[in-house]
This record gives sequence, structure tokens and C-alpha cells, in this order.
Amino acid sequence: MSKVFQGTRGRWFWIVLLAWLLLNGVLLWLYFDPAQKQLVGDEFDYERRALALLAGQPAAELFIWPPGQTWFIAAIYRLFGNHVLAVQLLQVVLLAFCAGMLVKLWKTLDSARAACLAGVLFLLNPASLAYAHWLWPEVTHLVCLLGALTLLFCVADRPRLRAFAAGFLIGLALLFKSLLAAFWPALLLCFLTRKQTRWSFAWVAALAFIIGLVLPISPALWKGQVETGRPLIADSSIYNLQVGLRDRSRSDYIDEAGLPALTAFIRSGATPQQRNAAAMQDIRATLAERGWMDLFLEQLGTQYFRLFNVKTLLESQMPGAACSGHLGAYGDHPLLPALTASSRIAHSLILVLFAFGVALWQRWRAPLAALTAAFLLYQLALYFGLHVMERYLFQMLPFMCGFAGSALARFTSRANAPETLAISPLRMTVASVLALLLLGLAWLGPLLDGNCG
Repeated sequence: MSKVFQGTRGRWFWIVLLAWLLLNGVLLWLYFDPAQKQLVGDEFDYERRALALLAGQPAAELFIWPPGQTWFIAAIYRLFGNHVLAVQLLQVVLLAFCAGMLVKLWKTLDSARAACLAGVLFLLNPASLAYAHWLWPEVTHLVCLLGALTLLFCVADRPRLRAFAAGFLIGLALLFKSLLAAFWPALLLCFLTRKQTRWSFAWVAALAFIIGLVLPISPALWKGQVETGRPLIADSSIYNLQVGLRDRSRSDYIDEAGLPALTAFIRSGATPQQRNAAAMQDIRATLAERGWMDLFLEQLGTQYFRLFNVKTLLESQMPGAACSGHLGAYGDHPLLPALTASSRIAHSLILVLFAFGVALWQRWRAPLAALTAAFLLYQLALYFGLHVMERYLFQMLPFMCGFAGSALARFTSRANAPETLAISPLRMTVASVLALLLLGLAWLGPLLDGNCG
């Protein structure tokens, strides 16, 4: 792990390592004391399906959730027994790998100092670190995505083999979450190169990438073909659009439309096609009733408040008033207020630094920077319509921390900084406005909704 922080002083490496270990220790303590945290939402379903798989009685496949996380939990339980702690410890290691790969990736765009700060911002954010302690597939999906990008942008040897390996990791990522289903073709642009005035495309490497991608998802696609008549891994987009159009609150777990809609969605048909058809009827009725313009403004006024909310999933699971979106999945503990405060500070700091980093950035022609921007815009476009919760920000956080690390390095460095960020009055004004906008989205939702507590 020390290689990750190469270029920084040794003492800072040990400080970061100790802080990371301390945060993990605190989160594990809170998870199991005074009582083990309750599973929330899809966590319950992933574990239930994993236990059924181990018992030789797999649950009926609904093709709503990709099967990767179920297989992952079942494999760990098979090796170590039915202990959540085993999953947590492995995911903690995987999340550390994510931070290391973020550092390696960002070094291709900016200085080692900026890259290391990006890794630290991601790794020491309590709200990010907590994902390693839950059963959602956020960490497993992210480590596959960052692993693929590291192979594509940071490794020069054996281009066809690394293209195959990168494709294989993207295939695994699709088995954990469907997020990349419409985005992965953009990764084929990584095989497009320009030499002087001529463009060339590495067809063999691109084909190896596609073969690698198809290989891990083939069993799931075949299962979908056999059971539904269509090769699919999972299809929840129509359901999430239906729920996204119903969301009213600007915070998670307040007047939540997800669970009632999910129950009705499952009961609406025996196959994905039947369920999607029923959901589309409801969506068309909603559009006819509310009109495109009103619906557009309503979505604009709710979705991004939910996505950037300072009440992260960690805080949402803490004890508190139900009317302010607290689930009480964690037991009461004297350290909870300090953890909440540190989580809110870290979240707000990342948003502000990201705003400055992305507004001042000038190396957009770098392939990784362009791909990062496309990935962020892709997710923002998705969540304008689809059901969104604060936890969906997690897949964006490493890249946001990259820009944040560049801004922090630029503003705290006394040495001559590389020309990564361009500072001008206009750019600083845009950055300040963007920072205020993101802070408003993070903090103002409960005030606008009039939530209690």
C-alpha cells in the first residue's frame, strides 16, 4: 500500500493508514455494538438469495437485480461460514484497492501530490468507507470498473491481453450492477489513437476487450434467454423510471415510493416483458396527467437534491426521527454524532473541491479526463429520470475526488504546480457558483421539504 502514497512523506502515509484503520474499526464497532445492524433494502434480498443458493434452493430469478453480489456473498459464506464480517473484511480490502487504483489513474492526469490527495479524500470519507461494511454491490462493482480503467490507461505491455482482462472486469461489473449497460461501448474509444494527423483503431485489441466482456456475462445472458426469451442479465430501468417519476421528497427514505412500487411491479406480470409493459402504461398515464413541462421541472427540483444530499446512506441508517429519513438500522451509540459530523464535513468538502477542480480543469483532451467527464455526465443524465438515492453517488465519488484532489493540491502547493488547472476570474466565478449550487443541493432539501429534525 505504501507504493500508493509514493511521493508523499512517510509520516503522512502512516497517518493516513492509521486513520483508515481507526475509521474501519469505529464502523465495525458501530455495526456490531450494541446489536448487529439490521440489513436495509436490497441488502436483505442479496443475503437471502445467497443463503438460498447455498442451501440448494435458489430463489426464483426476477431479473431485476444482477446476480453478481448474490454469488459473491454465497462464495464468501461457503468459505468462511455465514458471517457478515467475512464479507466486510474482504470489501474493506477491495475498497483500499479502489483508492490505490484511483491514485494510479489520476497520476496520468496530474501530479503525484494531486493523485495522492484524491486517494486520501476518497479513502478517509466515512460515508464512502461505510460501503465496504454493507452488502450492496457498490464496492464490488467499483473495483471492477477501476481495475478495467487501470489496465486500459496505466499498463502499456501486452495490449491485447490487458484489453481482454479489462473487458472481463467490465463484464464482472455488469454482473454486480447494471450501471454500465449503456456506457461500456464508450470504452472502445480507448482503442482509438492518433499519430500526428492520422487516426488508427486497434481492432484486435478491441475485439479482445469485447470477448473478455462477453465471457463472464454469457451464463447470465443464456439464463435470461431460456427463462424470458430474451438475453438479459437484469432489467430494472423501466421500474426505476416509474419510481423516479413518483419521487417527491428531496431526501432518502421520506415518503419513499420504491418498496410499494416494487411489490406492485413484481405482481404485475410473470415475465420482465409483462412487468415492463404494465409499468410503461403507468408512466404514460403519469406523463398525460402531469404534462412534460411540469414533470421536467418537478424532476429538476428533486432528483439532484437526492443524489448530492449531505444526509448520506450512513447517516440515513442511524437512529433518528423517521420523518427526517432515519431508519434506525444502527443501534444508538455515543460515537454516532461525531461520525455524522465528520461525514457531513467530508461530503461537503469533496463537493466544494470537486466544483473548483472541474471548473478550473483544462486538460480535457486527455483521454482519461474526457472519459471521466462522459461518465459523470452519463450518470447525471440517467438520474434525471430514474429513481435516485444518495448511495448512487458512490460510483461517481472516485472521479469527483480526482478533481477535488487536483484542486486541493493546486491551492495548497507552494511549488510550481503543473498546468492542470487554469485560474482566471471567470473560471473562479464559475467554480464558486458550482460549489454553492452543489452545497445547496446537499443541504437545502430538508428545508425545502419542511422535514422534521
